[in-house]
Amino acid sequence: MTRDGGSGATGVDPQQLWLGHDRPRRGRKPAFSREAITEAAVALADAEGLEAVTMRRVAERVGAAVMSLYSYAPDKETLLELMVDHVSGELPAAPGPTGDWRADLRAVAHLQRDLMLRHPWLPAALSTRRVPGPNTLAFLERALAALRPTGLDGVARVEAFAQLTAFVAGHVAHELAQASAARSAERVAAESRYLAAVAADGRHPELAEVLAAPGRALDPEATFARFLNRLIDGLGTE
Repeated sequence: MTRDGGSGATGVDPQQLWLGHDRPRRGRKPAFSREAITEAAVALADAEGLEAVTMRRVAERVGAAVMSLYSYAPDKETLLELMVDHVSGELPAAPGPTGDWRADLRAVAHLQRDLMLRHPWLPAALSTRRVPGPNTLAFLERALAALRPTGLDGVARVEAFAQLTAFVAGHVAHELAQASAARSAERVAAESRYLAAVAADGRHPELAEVLAAPGRALDPEATFARFLNRLIDGLGTE
């Protein structure tokens, strides 16, 4: 995104972003750091959502002039890259593959889900970012190591990790939407009556069978684990 929040045409230069920021600066020591700016942006997104993150709001949080931030993050797109990699640093270091790639991959997915639930803006951010930073790369290493026993080649392992991440992000986004929806008892009852009427019309036998079956308890952890197992089992068939 550009400085005013619009889409940028040039994108982020990953070498400049991740490998050039540690060069010593000449002149007076700055009053704040790129890490402080990133932490302020993350705190703002956690509290108010991704749309609330603007250079002006972040500058207010760190007590700086807006223009002074642009030498650290020239646009919101760059700031978003910094934010994603910053929270990825919360992911614990890999203990090393156990040899059970399915169990290791489940652990990876559950860590991702926990991170996204702590930072609800993260699923949306992951859909637009493209430049893995050091913390993201460290977690990618963990996932690729976990997938090695599958026998998949390098490209296929990267694809599998991307598929896993997309699944987790989509699932968490759905979880968060469901949790925030105002589902009153009246609304639930109305939906149940509607589905019962549809199932009884004779034109939806598959739906009627599903609705007639005993329902599962609404357990977000169990639902995630069930869907995740299906995905991982599918990876093992390649």
